[in-house]
Amino acid sequence: MENHSENFATAMRPASPLVSFMPPKPVVLVGLMGCGKTSIGKRLAKRLDLPFCDSDQEVEVAAGCSVQDIESFFGEGALQSGEYKVLDRLLNQQTQVIATGCLSFTYPTTMELIKKNSISVWLDASLSILSVRLSGRKERVLFHNGQVVDFDDEAVLKSMIDTYNPMFQNADVVVQTQDESANITVDRVIIAISEFIKTTYPDYHVLKSV
Repeated sequence: MENHSENFATAMRPASPLVSFMPPKPVVLVGLMGCGKTSIGKRLAKRLDLPFCDSDQEVEVAAGCSVQDIESFFGEGALQSGEYKVLDRLLNQQTQVIATGCLSFTYPTTMELIKKNSISVWLDASLSILSVRLSGRKERVLFHNGQVVDFDDEAVLKSMIDTYNPMFQNADVVVQTQDESANITVDRVIIAISEFIKTTYPDYHVLKSV
């Protein structure tokens, strides 16, 4: 006897696009702190069977100190220079998924480097989502308009969104992050990247579907 309840449940379940392909360039995730670059990046890399790299961690290894210390003691210019050098190196290595620092893509020279050598993906997070994710966060100092950012101040977060989102809009792919499972967000990122590849690299074929 046919199980109509099971068939209905199957029909109502959201389809998960388990697509595996090799991007023609590294995939670089950009966006404000709290948008999910690291958590989404790690899952995306696993789904695409690619290495994952956090550029902030690479900057810290190269400098021998934390990103917070670089920015606090040597200034934003030193951090910007360090990020550029690290990304220039990473983008000339094997194809991989790279999560960038919070404001890396907002520096014109770094943005140009990323745009030229990768598929850039902006994880766009709303004010409400950033407020929840960053509430009480004290482990990282971030400067905005010369002041240390208070992540519990929604007015400051809104100012950052208003200032930096127009720059993030220059990314090749834009994905709105939502209050949902990280794996569902990864599904949507994969769909958006695959559509971008089909349009921008029409001779580049998806390798397989699983």
